[in-house]
Amino acid sequence: MTPAGQKTFTLATDLDGTFLGGTEDDRRTLYDWIEARRDSVGLVFVSGRDPMFIESLCSDGFVPWPDYVIGDVGTTVAEVRERKIHVIEPLEEQIAELWGGRGDAVRATLDGAAGLTLQPTPFRYRVSYDYDPHAYDGVAEGRVREMGLDVLISDNRFFDVLPPGVSKGPTLLRFLDHFGIAHGRTLVAGDTLNDLSMFQTGLQGAVVGGSEQPLLDATRDIQTARHCAAIGAAGIIEAIAAFDLHPEVHEVAA
Repeated sequence: MTPAGQKTFTLATDLDGTFLGGTEDDRRTLYDWIEARRDSVGLVFVSGRDPMFIESLCSDGFVPWPDYVIGDVGTTVAEVRERKIHVIEPLEEQIAELWGGRGDAVRATLDGAAGLTLQPTPFRYRVSYDYDPHAYDGVAEGRVREMGLDVLISDNRFFDVLPPGVSKGPTLLRFLDHFGIAHGRTLVAGDTLNDLSMFQTGLQGAVVGGSEQPLLDATRDIQTARHCAAIGAAGIIEAIAAFDLHPEVHEVAA
């Protein structure tokens, strides 16, 4: 297998609405293109999803296995070996330190908070809620910030409490530098506001067609962020071709 830092191109992509978005034919085109070029194309899932979900997703044989996972909105960093996801401890040490074991304190502080329903998944370095914008009164954000933690509201339905300064973008940069992956040969892709920090890294990016309006507004003046016409997986192909990140992508680009 080609080492991560020596691959021609690396795709660091969100899942829902992005890598998993678009028609089945568009997804199959992208997935087959990647699978045929695993020696030259690196695949990193940068998602709010947890490793257990990703293992289940890829086990069906349709969605390709990634080489690495930056999950849980940037609080999990892992590699895939033998179709199992294994945490990369050196890249999680700082995240764990910044979190400081405050999960129980967050849950207690936000117990009964208006507009928030605790998600049952036992994340290690984040606490996540389903968010009702009509019932939410804004109090919870202040409580979280008083604890020295960050809040990320995305897709108008998720409320994530994260370690300070930790999100998809900063974790991805640390990951790329750790493995010697060239920034100029990397494409980030996303569709909601929890992907914004990836586009703020200076990496070339695909804001795929069908993205939520707040992300479109927030990335409008970021020169490296392409607002793609094509939706989901087709938007990723569109951006790879537009940025000329792989010599063989034009074979499948519209």
